[in-house]
Amino acid sequence: MASLFDRRVNQASKANAVSNEHNQYIEGLVEHYKSRLLRDTNLEALTSLSQGEMRLKIEQLVSQFMSEEKVIIPRQEKDLLISRILDESVGFGPLEPLISDESITEILINGHDEVYIERFGKLELSSISFRDDDHVRHVVDRIVAPIGRRIDESSPMVDARLPDGSRVNAVIPPVSLNGTLVSIRKFRKEPFQMDDMLKFQTLDDKMATFLQAVTKSKLNTLISGGTGSGKTTLLNVLAADIPHGERVITIEDSAELRLDRPNVIGMEARSENVEGQGEITIRQLVRNALRMRPDRIIVGEVRSGEAFDMLQAMNTGHEGSITTVHANSTDDALRRVEAMVVMAGLELPARIIREYIVGALDIIIQVTRLTDGTRKIVAISEVVQDDDGEHQIKEIFRFKRTNMTDKGEIEGYYTPTGYVPRCLNRLNTFGHRISDSLFIPAEEEVHL
Repeated sequence: MASLFDRRVNQASKANAVSNEHNQYIEGLVEHYKSRLLRDTNLEALTSLSQGEMRLKIEQLVSQFMSEEKVIIPRQEKDLLISRILDESVGFGPLEPLISDESITEILINGHDEVYIERFGKLELSSISFRDDDHVRHVVDRIVAPIGRRIDESSPMVDARLPDGSRVNAVIPPVSLNGTLVSIRKFRKEPFQMDDMLKFQTLDDKMATFLQAVTKSKLNTLISGGTGSGKTTLLNVLAADIPHGERVITIEDSAELRLDRPNVIGMEARSENVEGQGEITIRQLVRNALRMRPDRIIVGEVRSGEAFDMLQAMNTGHEGSITTVHANSTDDALRRVEAMVVMAGLELPARIIREYIVGALDIIIQVTRLTDGTRKIVAISEVVQDDDGEHQIKEIFRFKRTNMTDKGEIEGYYTPTGYVPRCLNRLNTFGHRISDSLFIPAEEEVHL
């Protein structure tokens, strides 16, 4: 005679089998009605509708199909069925709930059955999965098609963006060894403000006061940091302090910046087409921007020879320009820019290139994503030239680490270094009454 435990295990197994069979039934209905939509509707007329009208029309059509076929399921499951069909037809399938979740900052697809998400700087495995690799490819095609990009074996990598501005990178076999790989860096509907940076403890009040004065006083700024360190977010925040009377031109490889201000013109680089023609580089856009009467030029990121054109713009009257670079330290940032100028094909001695860089750049901001997931400005420095003509990087503010808790959280504090920047006179000339006391180190303040 079976024990009570055995009977319960048997009942649970039967319940799971029924549940799986029911899920397969719902999945079958999803595929069936998707096929009917493709077969029995005017797709051209449907896709010409607005997003809201299209969703309403599809919901009406699916309800009509179910009525014709006398399919009756509970209301809750019908809502789920229609939601799934809408996500697959006009949305991005299983990604929809992740995209709509504002607490998620990144989505990483490592093949059809492994999707990671980033929340508050920490990665975690989500419960989302795709049916197979073709399902992932279908979603990628939906993302890249509206902006004229393509992805196939001859062009297995693509950069694109979602309608909300979120950045997407996708890689498929044969380049990828794990099926289709997708990285989505999400953007908030409302851009971050300086108050948000203070709340997240990305910097402190003194640093915020200084950086706002730097931007308003038209000092040329380079934001340096690693991947995912928050360079673009900080650039957006700083650009919010550009006076509204100025004309701003933004140049990006893939449009990410959101400057909530008037008189902003955005330009985006373009990849070559199937025939290998039509490429528009960042460097070409920077050169063209100089003919468009800019007060300031903002380049989302310099990676190559466009660094020279950007420095040239900074050196020829376009003060207050801002750009970002991938680098792990302030010194490394200058070396990277120097190497990029060499990539521009100029036969110039290293000393001349350095003088050119020092003459163009005023402030370097180093941002870092720490091991606990927090993003911090770890250094703000001034680029100066000494009496011998050599350049020096003078650190103005820094983040000092003091401890790591048992939970892996990094503790520390922000402090001025004691160096009073040479640009202080300029800041005061522009009406920012900043006292030397702003630059007293935290250790000395304790003893005042």
